[in-house]
Amino acid sequence: MLVVPDHWSSAPITPAFATRLRGWADEGIEMFVHGWTHRDDSAHTGAAASLKAKHMTAGEGEFLGLSHAEALIRMRRGKALVEDITGRAATGFIAPAWLYSQGARAALKDAGFALAEDHARVWQPGGEVVARGPVITWASRSRPRQLSSLFAAGALRHVLQPTRNVRIAVHPGDTTVPALMRSITTTFAAFGGHKPAAYAELLG
Repeated sequence: MLVVPDHWSSAPITPAFATRLRGWADEGIEMFVHGWTHRDDSAHTGAAASLKAKHMTAGEGEFLGLSHAEALIRMRRGKALVEDITGRAATGFIAPAWLYSQGARAALKDAGFALAEDHARVWQPGGEVVARGPVITWASRSRPRQLSSLFAAGALRHVLQPTRNVRIAVHPGDTTVPALMRSITTTFAAFGGHKPAAYAELLG
C-alpha cells in the first residue's frame, strides 16, 4: 500500500484513517511512503523534465523537480509519520508517478529506505536492482488515459508472462471505472501461475 501523508496539502491522515493503516499493517500489508503531498509544485527546467511533468502525470510528479535537500526533508517526514502510525519500518519509498529528480534519487539512501521503485525496476537505494520490468497500471483521470491504459495492460499481461517478478499497481480511482475493473481482474487472473510475494522477499 502506498501512503500519501497529506494529499495535495488538503487531506492529512486523520486518527481514524491512521487506525485503519495500523490494522492493515498488522495484517501484513507492506507500507510504502508515497511522497508527501503527491502534488508537483516545482518549476521545471529542461525539455525532458517539462515533458514528463506535462504528459506523464497531471501535475502529480511531486519529486520530479525537487532538490536533494527538499526531497530528503519530505522523505524523512513521510517515513517518520508512516512508521509512527504502523509501529514498524516502512517497506520503502515510491515517488508519485514514479518520477524522481537526480536529487531525489540520491536522497533515498540518506533517508534510510530499504527499497524504491520506478516504472522499470525495483532497487535498493545505494545498492543493486532487485527486480526489472514495467509496472502494469491503469489511469482513470480521462477517457483517453483510460483507453491507453487498457491497451497497455492488455499487451503487458501477455508480454510479461515469462517474467519472474511482475508488478501490478491499482489506484483507488481505478475501482470506480467498470472497464478498468474488468481489465484489472483479467490481468490478475492472467498471472494466476505466479506466486504472490512480498516486496521484502526481493531483499533476499
